[in-house]
Amino acid sequence: MSRKPAITVSRLDLDRIEALLERLPAAQAAGCAALRDELDRAEVVEPKDMPKNVVSMNSTVTFKDDANDEKLTLTLVYPQAAGKPGTVSILAPVGSALLGLSKGKRIDWPTPDGKKRRLTVLTIDYQPESAGEYHR
Repeated sequence: MSRKPAITVSRLDLDRIEALLERLPAAQAAGCAALRDELDRAEVVEPKDMPKNVVSMNSTVTFKDDANDEKLTLTLVYPQAAGKPGTVSILAPVGSALLGLSKGKRIDWPTPDGKKRRLTVLTIDYQPESAGEYHR
């Protein structure tokens, strides 16, 4: 697997995701080790200092799967908002992979079947922080 790109996470998102992980049942929490690893290596900034070109929680992002050039547009959400068309939970592997990535960056991420996918962020169509929504 290639070296993982640097990621940036807002302090608000970090606090909320860590609280979410603490409340998960043990079996489900064990499956979130990759998300914990991502959070551990993230540069943490205040929401008002979040770069506009970075995927944060509740961002809508267009990315491609490099294996098949399929483009997807999804909104990164907390589990309670997932399940609606066009959303992906932060607890899903692709959600964890997208968090904190900046436009143009790519990351290899394991899929549930044990394979790896390479995702590339193409555009960030909406980001709460750049819209002035710091406490959403």
